[in-house]
Amino acid sequence: FLPYANLGLVIVDEEHDAGFKQDDRVHYQARDMSVVRGSLGKFPVVLASATPSIESHVNARTGRYRQIVLPGRFTGADLPDVKAIDLRRDPPEKGQWLSPVLVGALTETLAQRQQSLLFLNRRGYAPLTLCRACGHRLECPQCTAWLVEHRFRRRLNCHHCGFSLAMPEACPKCHEEGSLVACGPGVERVAEEVRERFPEARVALLSSDLIPGLEEMRQIIGEIESGEVDIIIGTQIVAKGHNFPLLATVGIVDGDLGLSMGADPRAGERTFQLLHQVTGRAGRAMTKGRGFVQTHMPDHPVMEAIISGDRESFLDREIDMRRRGLLPPFGRLAALVISARDKDLAEKFAREVARRAPPSDLISVLGPAEAPISVVRGRHRWRLLVKAPREANIQDYLRAWGEALPRIAGDLRLAVDVDPYNFL
Repeated sequence: FLPYANLGLVIVDEEHDAGFKQDDRVHYQARDMSVVRGSLGKFPVVLASATPSIESHVNARTGRYRQIVLPGRFTGADLPDVKAIDLRRDPPEKGQWLSPVLVGALTETLAQRQQSLLFLNRRGYAPLTLCRACGHRLECPQCTAWLVEHRFRRRLNCHHCGFSLAMPEACPKCHEEGSLVACGPGVERVAEEVRERFPEARVALLSSDLIPGLEEMRQIIGEIESGEVDIIIGTQIVAKGHNFPLLATVGIVDGDLGLSMGADPRAGERTFQLLHQVTGRAGRAMTKGRGFVQTHMPDHPVMEAIISGDRESFLDREIDMRRRGLLPPFGRLAALVISARDKDLAEKFAREVARRAPPSDLISVLGPAEAPISVVRGRHRWRLLVKAPREANIQDYLRAWGEALPRIAGDLRLAVDVDPYNFL
């Protein structure tokens, strides 16, 4: 959006990344805006990714984009061998989170003086804290979300609104002392298990909430690259952009985590991209790489694609599913999110918005329904989803709909997001 005097090229690296979509204030997709900017200025735009988005794949297959395929890694190294660990057959020990198969792989890698990476896309120590005495679950007072325990800081945090409180000594409901228990793993809990199992190993924990700034991040990355770390444990910040020459083994602690987003039509695509990027950290330079994915669903198409390395079959299936469902890029979606501090006010207005939707033979309106995360920062949220074929002018439809709505006043808010990436 800057007024360049003579802009001649735009490169969008990791073009598939959902971070290019801005979801607050002005809604736009920076990757798509780059393509528009290149079209207006008549200059080239390069979209680069090892796991391109479905939208870009379809544009390349239909000839709208020119596709350039890099057949191998820069170093010439082979891609890692990836195996599924079926947690139904090889579950972790009670109270642990690493399968014996993965523990064995870490042990072998340590003995060979090589590095391992354990990946879990969940910050903190545990995603849920509950009381063993009365069953009370510690929830954010401003959001419909559990408070995440960050044990290193002795605090409970909400990852949606930023609310934070010190870890209580007793249950806030029944006041029983010593009754609060952590449920489920975060990266801090995985690090705790690794240090117990491998006390001699040098461990680095990479998570955005644990690294104060860029200099500290550079220092840790430098230590990993120079071989001063044996086992790396991290969230999404280790998934791409790093080249660790000694990294031989990658373990995905919970491969199913992203597939639980049932409301998100891109859940399968995003999970495939993330797992492919993470396992691709192994064996990039001096050693043969291998990856292990802990999963309860080894037969899921995403898992089968990751393990076999058959990306094209996965893409064919995903593209066919999108085409049959008229989902992007074969159809258009728009989300309308109504929010207010008063629940009844938000629901009443959402139903009025739905009632005033212009009739259309092409365009359908789904909802209203409470958002999966129904309260954020104390605001109750209701969602409507507009679904249209590609040839329909969804912007004109939304414009006519907006003109038919009553004036939005007081605490009410209405956000319109064309081509949404967030379905929560």
